[in-house]
Formats: sequence, structure tokens, C-alpha cells
Amino acid sequence: MKGFAELDAVIAVARRGSFRAAAVDLDMSTTALSHAVARLEGRLGVRLFNRTTRSVALTEAGRTFVARAAPALEELRGAMDAVRSQGGSPSGVLRINGAPGAAREILGPLVLEFLRRFPEMHVDLVTEGRLVDIVAEGFDLGVRAADLVPAEMIATPLGRPLRHAVVASPAYLEGRTPPRIPEDLRSHACIRVRLPNGALYRWTFEKAGESVQVEVRGPITVDEAGLARGAALAGVGIGYLHEFEVVEEIATGRLVRLLEDWTPPLPGLCLYHPGRRNQSAGLRAFLALAREVTAGRVKGETAGGRT
Repeated sequence: MKGFAELDAVIAVARRGSFRAAAVDLDMSTTALSHAVARLEGRLGVRLFNRTTRSVALTEAGRTFVARAAPALEELRGAMDAVRSQGGSPSGVLRINGAPGAAREILGPLVLEFLRRFPEMHVDLVTEGRLVDIVAEGFDLGVRAADLVPAEMIATPLGRPLRHAVVASPAYLEGRTPPRIPEDLRSHACIRVRLPNGALYRWTFEKAGESVQVEVRGPITVDEAGLARGAALAGVGIGYLHEFEVVEEIATGRLVRLLEDWTPPLPGLCLYHPGRRNQSAGLRAFLALAREVTAGRVKGETAGGRT
């Protein structure tokens, strides 16, 4: 945003810890970014960053400045967007972070429809397996499974329930007896997933009121669902993922679903955001669209279920 370029530069470098990465985020050259930071340092009369050929770190003065400037800049942007929205269509950038599968789920019904309705908006959709602090990382919204939404965030459910899917490739299953009950997994090679907090993802099953957790073993542990999907497709073993991560692979037969009667519906995906007083016009419009799409989906499913 014009008028805030130097503040944006400093905050982006502080967030990313790299001039090069910050320049990519701001769509400017590294040289221009460095000059913007230097201009602000010159006017303040203090150095905000300690720079070496290998690292960039905030000075004590820099930490104090960013701690106070970043929230103030968000408040100013929110106030300007609130006023601007009264005179026309939302404009600007909306940054969203989510798991890859969750991002695919919202791309068509939400993101692309949002851009169609509000052509002056730009959506920066970033996907990663780790659970990030969306405030610290500079995102407006996150999209994750409901059980992964931080307690201090405001969540907007997207309506459709989730299910886990136990899957394996036809190549892996060839010559093997598929598991019929969860305990059968103990005799199979399984692909384990490590959560952002370091714990292994628990394989939990439920049927007719009976809940079962299985301690699986296998040749590989990964920290991202896309890697688990890739290992399953390669025939390494059986994977346990959210259904939306593998829906296309199941539909095309590249993965075979197992133990489906042991995977009941779970709480679905949520959009989530901090409780800021001055939300941007773009964020408000996106949340309104999400509620509209969710209400339409629920209404359609209810009508479809009538006899």
C-alpha cells in the first residue's frame, strides 16, 4: 500500500528473516526492499536489523519498533478498508494459509467465486503441512480441520463434515489380505504422520459406539499429508489421511479405500481469523461468501435427503 512501503518492508523482513523472501512476498526487488529499509533507518537514526552475509536479525530497537508498528499498521489498514468499502467494491490483498487439501477444498467454491465477484481483490493462497501462527506470519485467514483451529481464533465452519480415509495402492494390496478390522493393521506396513507439535498422528476408529486406537508401525514417518499420500501411491504402505486429501485418488482407483465402516464423520473444515476490531473489507466479504456457500450447501443437502 502506498504510504506504508517502508513500514511494510521492515515488517516483512522481520517476519521472514530474509530480505530475499520478504522481497518475493512484497513483489519487489531485493535492492528496492533494502533501500526502503535503509531510508526508514536513516529517518529514525537507528539500525533496525543486524545483517551478515548469512543472516538477518532484528536489533533491540528493531524488535521494539516492529512490536508496536505491526499492530498499528494493521489498525490503519483496517480503518482505511472500512471507509473504502463504503464507497465501492473491496480491493487489496487477502492472504490465506491452509493445509494443501483444505486449500483445494475452498479453491473452487470460495476463492475463485470471490475473485469473480470482487475483481479488484487479489488472493495470496499459501499451503503448507505445518500449523502456523497466522498472525505472526502475516495471514488474514487460515483454513484447517476444526480440531486444529487455535482456541483464541474466531472460526467459521464450512459445513461439510470430514472423514478419515484409510488407503493403500493396488500394488501394495496385491498378494496381501486387506485389513478387515483396525487391529489387522498391526500386521501391515503403515505410513505414520508426525504432527507440528512432534507427536505422532493417532489412528483412531469408531464403529457402533466402539472406539479403537491402533499403534501402527511402518517403514516411514512423514510430517505432511501430501508426503503420506505420495508414499501410499508409491505402494510403501497403508495411509491414514483426511478424506479430502485423497478423494481424487480414490475416485480414479489409484488408491483403494479400506475400513470405511470404521471411519465415521468428524467436525469439518473451518476458516479462522483473529478477533481484530477493524477487519478489512476483503476479509468481511470473504467470510460473508463462506457463510453464503455453507448455507446453500446445507440447504441443498437437506433437500436432497428428503423423500
